[in-house]
Amino acid sequence: MQLSDRRASSLRRGGERPRADLVIRGGTVVDGTGSAPVLADVAITGGRIIDVGAGAWKQGEPCLDASGLLVAPGFIDIHSHSDFTLTVDPRAVCSIAQGVTLEVVGNCGHGCAPIGDPETAKANVYGYCEDHPISWSTVAEYLACLEARQPAVNVLTLVPNGNLRLAVAASLERPSSPEELLQMKRLLARGMEEGAYGFSTGLEYGPELACSEEEVGELCRVAAGAGGLYATHTRNRPGEAGETIAEAIRTATLAEVPLQISHISVVARLSADGGQAVAQAIEQVDRARERGIDAGFDMHTRLFGTTNLSAVLPPWALAGGKEQIASRLADGGIRQELKQHQSIVTALARDDWSRIVLTDCRSDPASAHRDVAEIAASRGGREPLDVVYDILLDEIDDLHLPMIMAFCYREEDIRPAFDHPDCMVGSDATALAPDGPLAGATFHGAYTWAAWFYRHFVRDVAAFTPEEAVRRLTSLPARRLGLSDRGVIRQGACADLAIFDPETFGERGTTIEPNRTADGMVHVVVNGKVTLKGGELTGERGGHVLRRGG
Repeated sequence: MQLSDRRASSLRRGGERPRADLVIRGGTVVDGTGSAPVLADVAITGGRIIDVGAGAWKQGEPCLDASGLLVAPGFIDIHSHSDFTLTVDPRAVCSIAQGVTLEVVGNCGHGCAPIGDPETAKANVYGYCEDHPISWSTVAEYLACLEARQPAVNVLTLVPNGNLRLAVAASLERPSSPEELLQMKRLLARGMEEGAYGFSTGLEYGPELACSEEEVGELCRVAAGAGGLYATHTRNRPGEAGETIAEAIRTATLAEVPLQISHISVVARLSADGGQAVAQAIEQVDRARERGIDAGFDMHTRLFGTTNLSAVLPPWALAGGKEQIASRLADGGIRQELKQHQSIVTALARDDWSRIVLTDCRSDPASAHRDVAEIAASRGGREPLDVVYDILLDEIDDLHLPMIMAFCYREEDIRPAFDHPDCMVGSDATALAPDGPLAGATFHGAYTWAAWFYRHFVRDVAAFTPEEAVRRLTSLPARRLGLSDRGVIRQGACADLAIFDPETFGERGTTIEPNRTADGMVHVVVNGKVTLKGGELTGERGGHVLRRGG
């Protein structure tokens, strides 16, 4: 790796500077912009970078040794589902261990605010657990609760459409009525005023399946008027890979709102030719951009999708308390009705239940890590959906805890997304920890996404240089979010830094044992606070809750 001391010196703007609180000394700086690496020190005071350059350290200033390491901006998770888990355990161990310093929550129409009825809303909250009840209702209250927990990472939120629907709609089986839509627009506007960065949809999940394109467009106009963006988990109908992207682009175009297509390669499962489906999706985005439309996309790093097993149920089946839900699941007649419901789970299965693997099962540990077809065979050849309903009935005390993996992608199908220079990368997971209150929780990708991305694309297949991989994880998502002072290493930027060994940084988690922290991340600094030092947590939590316009 060639270094330029001359360029390193040029990063410094000159003039006397105040004494630094901390200097990252002797590392190779990859500044996040895609520029070539340089040997430089990084000086920090008051949570901001005050100097970058060769020899920026002054005698007597506290320092962290970064010799032989890359010094990068902290990684930004553009697509996280850590909304709830950060309120349970704010340490975000799996994220910090990968150099992640900012997470965007409220994605896929799922999230923590606004909340109408907490009992109804919990089905739309990834990572929800019964012993940590929801104690807020508005976006402002949720952000205040999160702030009080002092997260280790920075967090910003979108307003999820599923929450709006659950808070307002009298029936989720139809599009919103004009009055309901008006109420949803008011809730969204309030959420934007209270600091949300945009609006998200998850159009193949139960609460949003019946949403019309028109009502989504009306809500997008509210987000646009407040200066926010629109992130969408698109409407994924088999055989309609082209239409699913076209709808997102139409909606954003009419609303004049910046568009972020979440994990764009999900279209691969809508066509017999997954690679062609992904290629045409990217081509549609590129054509839209040529027409002046502000469109972007991201991708997770798994070859499978993941969601709650309870997503197999329609919203009406989840109404009421656990006794009512259990009564429905136990009723043979109602089961026949449930089997007619086309859910995200049945869409992922595509009539092949060997694709759907149960990640955990407290009521029957022997069923964990087995596919539904295999479990059904072991239970006397029961119908797969009956097995699913049986499991949910057995798990009724924490219905939304069981997760599934759906093996529906091939690497050759999703690779074109990563090859695109504007493809961002997200975890599509929750922040977890291998100890503490979340020790038993699993969400594939949580411990591995950024580490896998760097290891695979830089070292294994040499598709990206280190500086390009870092750009994808830092300045690219920061620019998408309008964060000019994050995602880069320069004077005046926030001191969010990931300092790692480029030869060993990589994931240890596997499909069967996902809860293993990553290797090779040596130091992590969040808003100037050293959160990881020498590969060990320090106990410091320097994250900020970011509010749009705040």
